[in-house]
Order: sequence, then structure tokens, then C-alpha cells
Amino acid sequence: MAEDLNVISSTDKAELYQSLIPQIEALLQGEPDLIANLGNICAALKEQFKWFWVGFYMVKDNELVLGPFQGPVACTRIGLGKGVCGAAWQQGKTLIVPDVDAFPGHIACSSLSKSEIVIPLFKNGKVVAVLDVDSEALDQFNETDAYYLEQIITLVNFNE
Repeated sequence: MAEDLNVISSTDKAELYQSLIPQIEALLQGEPDLIANLGNICAALKEQFKWFWVGFYMVKDNELVLGPFQGPVACTRIGLGKGVCGAAWQQGKTLIVPDVDAFPGHIACSSLSKSEIVIPLFKNGKVVAVLDVDSEALDQFNETDAYYLEQIITLVNFNE
């Protein structure tokens, strides 16, 4: 696939995702390297949606460790149950946080982040990573984002 994305303008989130998902599939097709694929997913999402921060945290030695991301520097390690990422990992479910300041135990990697969505990635029934997306706007994420981001992460192959 060409290195450029076909980024569209629309106010319909579903339409934006539906345009982007085939492009992400094409980016990942035939590429076995996990880090390269996670990096391209982050870049594609950030390019399409202009979110503040998009990245992956990988489960390593009972911690979430920073993986590929797009955006400003981030927290490097997050414990189980800590912050939104650690809570999504512990609970094994997608968390949508309309106002991060109202989330008990939120870890403020940046004071500019106002809302967040975190989606766990599973391998053999265990969470092996989370996709973390932050916005500078309050109440940025909803069930549409959850639905499509959950589809996108199923494209990731953790069998390297």
C-alpha cells in the first residue's frame, strides 16, 4: 500500500472509521512485525482523527509498558488497576471516560488530556496490551468509537 492515507472529512464518526479500516487492513497485510503494525495503527488513527495521543501499552512482567504511540511523551509504566489503562487491563473491558479528572485514580501523563478511551487486546483469553486514546476535548469518545476501535484491534496479530 502507498504510504499515504486517504483521510476524509466528515462529521459522521462511523463513516470515518469505515473509510479507515480497509486502509489499516492494507497497511498490516503481509507485515508480520507486531511493533511495525502497532505503530502504523497509531499513525493512521492520529492522522484521521487528530486526537491528542494514540498508543499501545504492552503487558510485560505484570505491568503495562509503553509501546508504539503518536503524540507527546507518555507515562512509561502503569500498574494493574492504576489509571484508566490499568483499570481496562484489570477489568478486561473497554473503558470510556468523558472527563478524566472525574476518574478515580486517573494518571495524568499530560494535563492537556480531557477524555479517554482504552480498549484491551486479548490473546488466548488474556489481556496482552491496551490501546489508549486521549483527547484534549471533554466527552470525545462514545460507543461508536468503542465499536470501531474494538474492530481495529482484532486486526493485530500477537502470534509472532
